[in-house]
Amino acid sequence: MKIATFNINNINKRLHNLTVWLAKAQPDVVCLQELKVEQRAFPASTLRELGYHGVWLGERSWNGVAILTRDHGPVLTRSSLPGNPEDPQARYIEAAVDGVLIASIYLPNGSPQPGPKFDYKLSWFEHLIEHGAGLIKAGVPVVLEGDYNGVPTEQDIYPTRLLNRNALIQHPTRQAYARLLAQGWHHRVEKK
Repeated sequence: MKIATFNINNINKRLHNLTVWLAKAQPDVVCLQELKVEQRAFPASTLRELGYHGVWLGERSWNGVAILTRDHGPVLTRSSLPGNPEDPQARYIEAAVDGVLIASIYLPNGSPQPGPKFDYKLSWFEHLIEHGAGLIKAGVPVVLEGDYNGVPTEQDIYPTRLLNRNALIQHPTRQAYARLLAQGWHHRVEKK
């Protein structure tokens, strides 16, 4: 199964880019982040014409996540991250696809930090770590795909002091990501 992730940064403004890429790459599953579109404005019919069906969680102006599958639809299993039922932000969606549980994640940015946005990021990460542990314990095939809004190590970014205060490279962000990986998840990046 070929699974890809794509931070689309406004699906309706970049729909042409997405459709060209889908036709060329032909992934079986695509997780999208940062849809920036209301639920009813998601371009489902255009994507169906290319053979992709999906589940999505839209949010006006910001956030939004989706899972697209080729030839048949994913089965929605969760439309929010457990642990914070009051969270209004569209950042997590989960679906079953051919016996594999797949999540599309758009973790909060957290900037500026310190402050409430960074606190929200770390809290959201804690809920993800807790949910991830439950998924590992369940023993089913799972993929947590998406935009983690973090730079795992110093080697993953060019050296600059301009970003020193950015939430993506702070020690608590890196520590949370490392704790998630320590549960048994694998970090894999493959660019083509």
